Amino acid sequence: MTEHGADLLIRAAAIHTLLPGQEPQRAVAVRGDRIAALSPDPTGLDHLVTARTTVHDLPEATVLPAFDDTHTHLIFAGLGAHDVPVHQARTIPEFLELIRQRAAVTPEGQWIRTTTNWQELNLAERRMPTAAELDRATDRHPVLVKRGGHNDVVNTHALRLADITEDTPAPPGGVIGRDADGRLNGRLIDNAMGLVERLVPAADRAQRIDGLRLASSQYAATGIGTVRDCAVSLDDYAVLLAARDAGALSTRVRALISALGLTDAAQVEDLLDAMEDRRYSADPWLRVWGVKFGLDGGLEAGATEEPYACDHGFSGTLTWEPDALVEAVEAVVRRGWRVGTHAYGDRAVRILLDVYERVLQRVPGLPAGTLVMEHGGLAGPDQRARAVALGVPVTIQQPLLHDTAEVEREFWGPERVAALFPARGWLDQGALVTAGSDFPVGQFGAMRSVWGMTTRQTVIGVQGPQHAITYDEAVALHTANAARLLGEDHLRGALTPGRLADLTIWAQDPARSPAEDLRDLNPTHTLLGGLPVHHPEPAH
Repeated sequence: MTEHGADLLIRAAAIHTLLPGQEPQRAVAVRGDRIAALSPDPTGLDHLVTARTTVHDLPEATVLPAFDDTHTHLIFAGLGAHDVPVHQARTIPEFLELIRQRAAVTPEGQWIRTTTNWQELNLAERRMPTAAELDRATDRHPVLVKRGGHNDVVNTHALRLADITEDTPAPPGGVIGRDADGRLNGRLIDNAMGLVERLVPAADRAQRIDGLRLASSQYAATGIGTVRDCAVSLDDYAVLLAARDAGALSTRVRALISALGLTDAAQVEDLLDAMEDRRYSADPWLRVWGVKFGLDGGLEAGATEEPYACDHGFSGTLTWEPDALVEAVEAVVRRGWRVGTHAYGDRAVRILLDVYERVLQRVPGLPAGTLVMEHGGLAGPDQRARAVALGVPVTIQQPLLHDTAEVEREFWGPERVAALFPARGWLDQGALVTAGSDFPVGQFGAMRSVWGMTTRQTVIGVQGPQHAITYDEAVALHTANAARLLGEDHLRGALTPGRLADLTIWAQDPARSPAEDLRDLNPTHTLLGGLPVHHPEPAH
């Protein structure tokens, strides 16, 4: 027996397996990368201890499965690790000063990029900087200011490099921003971003790997063990493979290859051809999940049935013609890949369900969960019922609502902000719903998301309390439900013998933590396949 003992044994106050009806266990043994045994007795697995066994005796600790973030952007986080940290600024002068400092140590003519996880309403001026202001920070470098995944602001140098003039037409599904006098203000939204971003040279491979090392370790430190990255180019995926080979990933990664910016099925077919050699080159740490489409804009351009509160002549932007999207999605599923499509406003949700229904009619017998709705922000009861009837899962992101509620209120008004991400309704209507952050728009973190879904707290107070769910339900959205969405519920999402030993260890039981503590609660350890990816710093 001892010859085949455990590589790791953890004794704890409570080990929550998340199996329905099972009482907390007190000991868990790991052999290789799998859970070998559990026991309700803290000494019940001691017979598996050998000279090689690492033992964690943690009589006050709680063990849970590692959490999934089912809609996030690790690639953005990795890129941002070396970008100008404008999320630290509280005023536009501070914002510009950070860029000016970077310009002082950057060779003339080289691009300067910023981090993306900031909101203009957190600046004292409550607006984005303009091209003219960025020019004052530097006119000797092209500057790319990113906010989230849908908005860029660039300086005049960058506009000139991209040959964007006041006569340049906006591409379909995109906006080239102008000021009140009709002059370019540097703003580029959705499909217009590519006009400039195509000119930005890729970061050095070693620098990108180091960025992923730092970013993935930050996810792991919050209890996130697997990320579903929802916008990965094929070049990005090559970097992820290199990071995996270098041992630089502290999370498992499930990548959605980005079709954002494409507008017809022929372009998508070319992308699918290029994806073929990624179909089988996968391991438990890194694999391609499918293809990502975007149907509408983000905070400023989500497609709504009713006009915006701030502009009664505007109802958001669609980035695909529905007929063309049907052809494109059909092309993907006929190749055996899955699809996740961004649909944020209620008009986009309606149109996406139309698209998915037509695809299901044209390609009968698709495996469950092939077609996924990303966000479903304003999905009402009828739309939720229709998604359930079609077998369409949805990913929701409470941290996005938390961080952007004030921005959203300006665009959509308080009623629609309160209706965003109706987790209670999705669950009550029988949907497969999972949770994530949408970093860099929302802040990632296992318990930060759970806290948000149970309280509906935001930067402007509680919004839509009727959509709150319980702690156990919120945890399931990041564990059992997430593993099911990814087709990995036989491997992850619960703690049972034979599943991967993806564990989080908490100094206190999160289920018993006051709400004000839960928001910022992080695990002491995160283990993937029994190996520590986050653990206390060794004593010096």
